Amino acid sequence: MNLCYNMFMNDIISAISTPLGKGAISIVRMSGQGCLAIAEKVFFAKSLSYNNILPRMLYLGYFDLQDGTKEHCLMVYFKAPKTYTGEDIVEFQVHGGTILTQKILSVLIKFGARIAQPGEFSKRAYENGKISLDEAENIIAEINAESESELKASLSLTDGKLKNKIKELQNKITESIAQIEATLDYPEEDFEKSAKEKIFSDMENVKDEIDKFIADSQNSRYISKGINIAIVGSPNVGKSSLLNALVGEERAIVTDIEGTTRDTLNESILYKGVKLNFIDTAGIRNSSDKVEKIGIEKSKQSLANADVILWVIDGSKILSHTDKEIKELLKDYKNVLTIINKSDKKRICEKIPGEIVISALKENNIEKIKENIYQMVINEDIDYNKTIIINERQIEILNECKNVLDELMKAREESMDIIAMLIKKVWNTLGKITGECENEQIIDLIFSKFCLGK
Repeated sequence: MNLCYNMFMNDIISAISTPLGKGAISIVRMSGQGCLAIAEKVFFAKSLSYNNILPRMLYLGYFDLQDGTKEHCLMVYFKAPKTYTGEDIVEFQVHGGTILTQKILSVLIKFGARIAQPGEFSKRAYENGKISLDEAENIIAEINAESESELKASLSLTDGKLKNKIKELQNKITESIAQIEATLDYPEEDFEKSAKEKIFSDMENVKDEIDKFIADSQNSRYISKGINIAIVGSPNVGKSSLLNALVGEERAIVTDIEGTTRDTLNESILYKGVKLNFIDTAGIRNSSDKVEKIGIEKSKQSLANADVILWVIDGSKILSHTDKEIKELLKDYKNVLTIINKSDKKRICEKIPGEIVISALKENNIEKIKENIYQMVINEDIDYNKTIIINERQIEILNECKNVLDELMKAREESMDIIAMLIKKVWNTLGKITGECENEQIIDLIFSKFCLGK
């Protein structure tokens, strides 16, 4: 029995592991040595003998609610150490319902369990060596995924894929450290030059692998948070109509009155599994209206935060003075798509290079806009067979490793002591991803992001 398991053996945690509310089934779980003894006091079944209970067997019986009533439900026992937390676990599968599940939880607490902190089940799994820190963060990503791309990226790292790759790199680094130690132990031997060549060749390979990690994860921000698209233009050119066409429902108010949109409106859709976050902005123009002026200022601020800007122009009119001012405003921005709206009317507007001609009213060419946005940012379809890291902490650590390796490559003429120090720093920095050298404060922060019961 390891040290971490001993720490928890007298501490039984319990929580509701399914979302609260009405439903077919809710799960209440306990973890810790002694949880089976609590179950014996509250759960009864004809086919069940606690002296020879079978692990992973579902038992049908009833839960004594301690108020003269019973809940017919299922119980399953998982025996340590072959469990999620590495400890004994008992789960009750009961009828879904907020009051019922809370009642069952309160009974378990009455008999000696305590309410688990957010993420405490997974933290125990980590402490007992059942999962690594990157696997724990991957679980969080799966739970919190809001798009197909985010879920796919998370699922691609299941079964310790990232942990194994990091371990492989650390093993290569360990070999280099061992070679340095041999050189330092036998300074009279004249093989420092050849040893350095081998060490730096191996570390170049490590650097290439880390560069590949970073390159494969270049779309990580868009996978996890989506692509931010600002819709800008003069008043009454059809920005709100375009937003409605893009999201497939009437979310923005559309009128013939200029200045109807006075604040930014945010709506998201999924396209090829990636979230497209559209921001309908107030029409940019000179205005004396105080409220409208605030909306216009917000429109300008939206440009700075946008990954793509849709500049909407009314194709049935010549470019106005305001249109030309907006064109000047956008000249320093990249990723601007010019949208010529109102193709259902006679065109008067001049042609603009790279334009997409649409009718927001008739919803013509709307899919072309989405595809152009996707290609402009993502460039190509995402290959989920690669190691795609979307966790910001892990990407930051990889960049930190890259910086240390860059420093190492400039230290070829330095002493073996300095080279060894830098190589060990790379090893320790990589270890932050899997948690082998992470401090307790960071570990607590990561697991606090979990929901209750996980």
